[in-house]
Amino acid sequence: MSIEQDFDSNFRYVLVAARRARQLQNGAEPLVSTRSRKACRVAQDEIAAGKIAYVKPEGAKVLKPEVEAPDIPKFAS
Repeated sequence: MSIEQDFDSNFRYVLVAARRARQLQNGAEPLVSTRSRKACRVAQDEIAAGKIAYVKPEGAKVLKPEVEAPDIPKFAS
């Protein structure tokens, strides 16, 4: 596993920000001082300040299911 600071996609950024916002809503203390009281904005400010990192497992692969899907019926138009 490796600790990452930079985001390889916007989707991963949103996932990390959402998870941190949930932690803030559940009572975690903010890591930066900010004017906002909204958990989502505080999480974004923490990421921008470089206070938030995430763990990316090594060798994570997307596997195709081994079961074949049925054929999609074709309709005549």
